[in-house]
Amino acid sequence: MLKMLAISFEFFRLPPEEKAKLYSDDPAKKIRLSTSFNVRRETVHNWRDYLRLHCYPLEEFVPGWPSNPPSFREVVSTYCREVRQLGFRLLGLISLSLGLEEEYIEKVLGEQEQHMAINYYPPCPEPELTYGLPAHTDPNALTILLQDQKVAGLQVLRDGKWIRVDPHPNAFVINIGDQLQALSNGRYKSVWHRAVVNSDEERMSVASFLCPCNSAVISPAKKLTGDGSPAIYRSFTYDEYYKKFWSRNLDQEHCLELFKSESATAMPSSIESSCLTRCPHRMVDD
Repeated sequence: MLKMLAISFEFFRLPPEEKAKLYSDDPAKKIRLSTSFNVRRETVHNWRDYLRLHCYPLEEFVPGWPSNPPSFREVVSTYCREVRQLGFRLLGLISLSLGLEEEYIEKVLGEQEQHMAINYYPPCPEPELTYGLPAHTDPNALTILLQDQKVAGLQVLRDGKWIRVDPHPNAFVINIGDQLQALSNGRYKSVWHRAVVNSDEERMSVASFLCPCNSAVISPAKKLTGDGSPAIYRSFTYDEYYKKFWSRNLDQEHCLELFKSESATAMPSSIESSCLTRCPHRMVDD
């Protein structure tokens, strides 16, 4: 974990012309350095630079990763392997907590892709005017976040208020993503989160995403639907969801709202639906 943070700072301290070789504003690129969230669509950009890497299978993607700093590929690939195994352990425990077989969620999600975003937030002269990353939920299944060990910036929405998540040494923050909310029929909530910046200190975070394979069919487990608990979401493929997510701006309504089942749409407002829509006028977060 410490090596991962250290190599991340080393990378972002490289000369601009070195980093510029990796720049792209195309969200479809497997390896790219970019800024903000969706540069092509935004009218106001976020105060963030990030390196986006696809991480599975490693042998396919590592040769295209940065070769500078010299130890980058070795450190990051080792970290990726460990994080992937941790993610599968967590998915198994979540399955058991729902009364499902331990392997249920992992099987439904298929041969899961793995992405990483190494986020660098430089000091901002006017931090009250922007965010490092706007308020959003993650479109994938599970996110394992390694925070800067010293500088806080992550906030989560709870009961209508933004709560600061202080970093703790040797700890991860685990974010439930949209796909687990759909699979659990709303029993697990995809968390609204954002990143704020400050005027004095730089900050780093490393987000690792476990994502269903594109053809995975996402729908609530049958054991979690029935009398009094109709399916909240219709069936959809992850490919359909991911394309819809990237076609929008982060400050729009929760993408899962677009995948509500007809029965759920016809239901009166409930605790579940209020949880999805309680993020008012969002600026720029995480």
